[in-house]
Amino acid sequence: MEFTKMHGLGNDYIFLYCPHGDPEEAEALARRLSDRHTGVGGDGLICICPSQKADFRMAMFNADGSQGSMCGNGIRCLGKYVYDRGHTHKTCLTVETGGGVRTLDLRVEEGQVTEVTVDMGEPQVGRPLVLEVDGAPIVGTPVWMGNPHLICLVENVDRVDVVRLGPQLERHPQLPQRVNVEFVTPKGEGRIIMRVWERGSGETMACGTGASAALAALTSAGRTGRQAVVELRGGELSIRWEEDGHIYMTGPAVTVFDGQLAH
Repeated sequence: MEFTKMHGLGNDYIFLYCPHGDPEEAEALARRLSDRHTGVGGDGLICICPSQKADFRMAMFNADGSQGSMCGNGIRCLGKYVYDRGHTHKTCLTVETGGGVRTLDLRVEEGQVTEVTVDMGEPQVGRPLVLEVDGAPIVGTPVWMGNPHLICLVENVDRVDVVRLGPQLERHPQLPQRVNVEFVTPKGEGRIIMRVWERGSGETMACGTGASAALAALTSAGRTGRQAVVELRGGELSIRWEEDGHIYMTGPAVTVFDGQLAH
């Protein structure tokens, strides 16, 4: 079985091209391949499959084997994969995800995709919640971006114990489902600093849907404008919330290496 390791700002995934549909036992395969000691290593597995409603379908599995609905960094890498390998000649294509169909615009230089802009759809911003963790209140704003997020405004993201707070908020009993948790600090002049705890994967270097959710929450609260650069541990994403209600994310996609599983 051939695979490709790719990343968007350090948010890394193992990609399988699956023209006949999802591989068997994909959940177990995701756990095995994502292991950074005994597998390939990554934040999860993404299978590129045929679709009846779009150019391609993205089946995403987190590192713990749970199925995800949408991944902003992963979908940018998918766009690069299918174009660079000749599975499409389109520079504007559609991808079916568990969170709906997304449109991608590919920036191509010398025959290779270097950057991708994704129409992330319309965010659904909820009312702020006060959640108790270890006896202390934490305020978070729920945002739906095709997957669930909780945006927590903090004074300094570098002082947040993400590894302690992240898993407790991810599975907080007041939330109806496991969520991705983003800790954000607006810095003015259209910049947001963010760290993320992804459900099923833990702290990651970047999260495209999370960056989009962060802009939506902060804009709704009057803390930033409708366009910002989001600084993550792995680099920067450009996020803008257009008047049509859709959020657009722009960022890089990188191929790391190709490989073949021994068994």
